This record gives sequence, structure tokens and C-alpha cells, in this order.
Amino acid sequence: MRGRARVPPSKSLTHRGYAVALLARRPTVLLRPLDAEDTRLFQRALETLGFDLERAGERVRVAPSGRVVERGQIDCGNAGTLFRFLVALLATVPGEWVLDGVARLRERPIGPLVEALVPLGVEVDWLGAPGHAPMLVRGGTLTGGVTSLDAGESSQYLSALLLAGQRATAPIEIEVERLVSAPYVDLTIDLILAQGGVVERPDDGLFRTRPSALVGGEIAIEADLSAAAYPAAAAALAGGEILLEGVSLDSRQGDRRFLELLARMGGRVERAAAGVRVARGDLVAIDADMSDIPDQVPTLAALAPFARGTTRVRNVAHLRLKESDRLAAMASELRRAGAQVEELADGLVIPGVWADADPPAAPVVVDPHADHRIAMAMALVGLRRPNLSIADPQCVAKSYPLFWRDLAHWLGESDEGKR
Repeated sequence: MRGRARVPPSKSLTHRGYAVALLARRPTVLLRPLDAEDTRLFQRALETLGFDLERAGERVRVAPSGRVVERGQIDCGNAGTLFRFLVALLATVPGEWVLDGVARLRERPIGPLVEALVPLGVEVDWLGAPGHAPMLVRGGTLTGGVTSLDAGESSQYLSALLLAGQRATAPIEIEVERLVSAPYVDLTIDLILAQGGVVERPDDGLFRTRPSALVGGEIAIEADLSAAAYPAAAAALAGGEILLEGVSLDSRQGDRRFLELLARMGGRVERAAAGVRVARGDLVAIDADMSDIPDQVPTLAALAPFARGTTRVRNVAHLRLKESDRLAAMASELRRAGAQVEELADGLVIPGVWADADPPAAPVVVDPHADHRIAMAMALVGLRRPNLSIADPQCVAKSYPLFWRDLAHWLGESDEGKR
């Protein structure tokens, strides 16, 4: 590894920026938003809803077009964030809106969010299996009131409610029974407050919103800490060092904590004037509760066979509801590559079998299960495990379309990578 890595903009913050544009109903400019499969689906959704989008360099301007749109069908692909956000956001947009996506999206649950919306006046018709897409949302029905929410499957349920509450016709009080991935809710609240919205947390597990006029304007999207984990982990595995440009250890993004876990494992992680510098160290196993940063479980699992000791990842049962069952996917593909993995109901146990012994060199093709994070994690394994190939490499386009180019650059395989 060498040089610098300019990682993509945050997918989470880009989604939230487009959600604000929908709610503000006034011109909103996203500065350096992520351009990837998931975020393009959000752009198309906005156009279906009657917004105009203008793209110029690293700026995207979203503004109401003046067109009257009363119904439409929106393709969510396999974008779980978009799907969950729109279920609540469309309740604030008069009309009838059908949401659907690929076969995997139809397997991903949405019932707990709908159960929380119904007491607030929202009307939803299931067009297939109850609790799943396809579904019809009758827009303009979000009034207000008191509701309860189980966000034990996804924090996006709560983020969706807090965002939509800014356009409800009355205040909303939400009692949250369970919550995973809490840092993502903090990102949502930060943006709402910065936009002049209202979210109150009077007691633990209690959230309140009231109708607010979001200001729109310019929203700067910071570097994606989820994406930054890949060059950081690659440096820890492959040696050399890399500077993560524009990345801050003080970011509010939850996946910042992966860099802390990497340091615990023995990687060198240091603040630098232009970002964060990461270099290889002697990796050791750790025991990690990753309930708040589930997207980084595949990344940590990729390091585990090379770390001395036995790595344990706990409290991530909700990882089975992502683009793939990520616990099962990482277990099966690490085993296919020759590692040892014990799959638990809510985690993984991975001995460091390659810490003091060479990994096998027999050719192997791993299956990323159509999941961008599995593909990128197994690419890390391939830095030290010879003759490893990845099927369906284009699935990384969901969040990081230029991953393969950037990986080559970080490894110094092009002139740009040596800058």
C-alpha cells in the first residue's frame, strides 16, 4: 500500500440529503454526493415524485418542478435505506405510491415501521406478502400522535420516522423498544437539527418531533467512513501505509469505530493533517460487540484469519437482513478460501489460522452473494491468500463503483496510485 486514498462520499449521508430535499420542498444542493447504484435509485425516485435534478460536477441540485404528480411506482432495487426511508417519507406526499424492488428486497422486512406508522394515520396496502414489498403507500396521511417502534432490526425505521415527522400535520411521540446501529440515528438527528427541524429526546428510548420547515440550501457530504474501512484494512494486511484523505477520527459516522478496532488489532492508526494514516502492524485477535457498526463485520472478518488468536464478533443478528445474510455469506466464503469459521446466531468465531502459517494457494472462486460488502471484504482476503478470484465483481457498484480501480491504485499498480 502507498500514497493516498480519496474514498467516496458517504452513502448514508447522501441518502439523508436527498430525504431532506424531498421534505424541504425547496431548492437543495448536495455537495459531493455519492454517485452509486443506490443513490441513483433515490434520484430517480425524486424525479418520479415531481422533482427536477441538475447535475454539475460534484454538485446535484434538487428542486420542485411544479409538475403535479398524484401516483407513481418507485423501483428501490435492493436499496434497503431508500426503501425504508420512502415508506415513511411518501406518507407526507399526497398521492398513491407503489414501492417494489428486486427479489432480495422483497425478503427484507418493513413490518415494524408500518406498524409504527399506522397509529399516526398512515394507510398502507400490502400488494404481496404482508410486511414486505411490494406495497402501496397512500400519501398525505401522516397526521401525528403517539406510537411505539421496534427498531431491533434496523435503525433506519427510526430515522425514517424522525425525518417524516418534520412534515407531519401534528407532533409525533415515538417510544422505541429496541434500537441497533444507533450512530446512524445520530447522523439523522444532526442533519434535521442543522436544517432547522425539531427532534427532542426527553427520556431514554423516547423521541419527539413536530412539524418544521426544513431550509434546504447546501448540504456537504463528507467522506464515507464505511468505504474508508477497506483501504485501512488493506494497509493493515498488505503492509506499507496509506493516507485516508478527508477522513476524521472525530466524525459522527458510526463506522469511525472500525478504525478504533483496527488499532486494537495492532494496525497503526494515526491522525494526520490531511486525514488519517494507517499502516500494517502485527495483528492480534479481538472480541468485539459490533451491534452499532454491522456493516464492518465482513471487513473485520476478512482480517481475522490473519490475526493471532481467535476473533469473536457478537451481537449482530440483524446482519442477516442486509443485502445478503452477511453472517452466513462471510462464513461460507471464508471457509471456501480455506479459513475456519464458526457461525453463531448473532456472530462469528474465527481462529487466526493464517497468523503464523501460509494460507492455501489452490485456486478458488468465492461468491459475494450479490452483496457489495462481501465482495470488498473478500478482496481484502485476496491480498494475502493467493489465487483467490471473486465472482460477480460488479456488485460493488451498489455503494462503491470504482472500488476495483481504487484498489489497484492503492497497491501502486498505476501511476495515479503512486501520487
